[in-house]
Amino acid sequence: MTGGKMSAWPEKRFLQAIVAVLAITPVLIGLAGVIIGPAFLHVEQPWPTDLDSHFRFLSGIFLAIGVAWFTCVPAIETKTARFCFLALLTFCGGLARLSSLLLAGRPSAGHLAGLSIELLAVPLLVIWQQRIARLTR
Repeated sequence: MTGGKMSAWPEKRFLQAIVAVLAITPVLIGLAGVIIGPAFLHVEQPWPTDLDSHFRFLSGIFLAIGVAWFTCVPAIETKTARFCFLALLTFCGGLARLSSLLLAGRPSAGHLAGLSIELLAVPLLVIWQQRIARLTR
């Protein structure tokens, strides 16, 4: 290994660990939303069938995005295009969540944490992933 590749190794491993840990959330929450439906949010039935369908559909997408984030972990330095695309999807979801905050009011702490990750942490992870990609070339 060259000096740059060797020195980037611990930083690369740390980035991989963070992405893997963060990817667990959409996988677990998406899976719960698919299986449990809107009851996952501790709301009482009855809710409209269309709401149930839409909630489960979006939960499935959330699950798939989480799985896709996991595919970035191995050889993370070579996955810049995929990483950026997933970051864009996640950021757009965060913008939608922000619009809800502005239009409907303050959500629970878990949703605020998601908003912070989507709009603040994910762009920083993109910068970090691109740094690792440069260092390991």
